[in-house]
Amino acid sequence: MIKVLQTQNFLFRTFKEYSSNWQFTSFNMKPEKYEFHRIAVFRHDVDAIKQNTLAFSKIQYSLGTVGTYYFRVVPQSYNESVIKQIASMGHEIGYHYETMDTCKGNIDNAYDEFCRNLEIFRKIVPIETICMHGSPLSKYDNRAIWDKYDYKKLGIIGEPYFDLDFNKTFYLTDTGRRWDGDKYSVRDKPLRSSKDEGQRKKEELTWPRYHSTFDIIKALEAGTFPKKVMMTFHPQRWHNNFYDWSKELILQNTKNIIKRILYVKN
Repeated sequence: MIKVLQTQNFLFRTFKEYSSNWQFTSFNMKPEKYEFHRIAVFRHDVDAIKQNTLAFSKIQYSLGTVGTYYFRVVPQSYNESVIKQIASMGHEIGYHYETMDTCKGNIDNAYDEFCRNLEIFRKIVPIETICMHGSPLSKYDNRAIWDKYDYKKLGIIGEPYFDLDFNKTFYLTDTGRRWDGDKYSVRDKPLRSSKDEGQRKKEELTWPRYHSTFDIIKALEAGTFPKKVMMTFHPQRWHNNFYDWSKELILQNTKNIIKRILYVKN
C-alpha cells in the first residue's frame, strides 16, 4: 500500500507536520497552493505488542516514509528503547493519553496525571501532539479532560480528534480489524465540524468505504482514492505469520460482537 501511495505521488507527513503548516515553508509555497498535493498521515496507536510497532516503523523507514506513533504509559506499550529507536528513524512520537479512565472521571486528577506522564515522555523525546486512547470498556471519554483544561498551554500543537478537519481529510482506522469497522468502534470516530446536522450528514456520505487493504490499493490505482487521508493503525492487529494472524482474526471477531452489543449501542 505504501508503494502504491508513492506511485500516486502522495506525500507522507507526520501529524505534527500536517497540523503545524510545516509543509508550506519546507516546500517554499503558499498554503493555498499546497491544497493540490496528495497527503498521507500514518498514525499508529500503540496499545500493545510494541515489537510490532518497531517492525512497522522499520518498514516505513526502509521505504523513505514517516509516521506518527502514539504510546500509552503502560508496560505493554511504553518502552524507552523502542521509542528512541522509532524516533531516530525520523518518525514522530506522541502521547496516547487515557487519564480520565485511569482517574475514574476525576477531571482534575486526570489533568495532573496527564502532565506527569507528558514529562515522562519529554525526558526522552519531544512531544508536540497527543491522541486519546479510546478505552472501549470504560464509561469515561478521555477527551473530556479538555472540557476544562487547554492542552495547547502545555506546548501541544495538535490532537487529531480536535485539530483535524475531518470534512476535508479522509479518515480510515483499522478498528475492528477492518477499514470499515465503524459499527464496532466505541470512540474511534471523527468529530465533524459544527455545521447544521443536514450538512454534516451530507458531507459524511461523500467519503467512500473500503473493507480491506486490497480495496484501498485498487482505489489508489484507479485514481478514485481521496487526496488527503489520515490512516490509523493498531500494530498489534498486524502479523506476518499464520498462527498470530489467525489468533488475531478469531479474537478480534469475537470482540467485535461483544463491543457492538454491550458498548457501542450504549
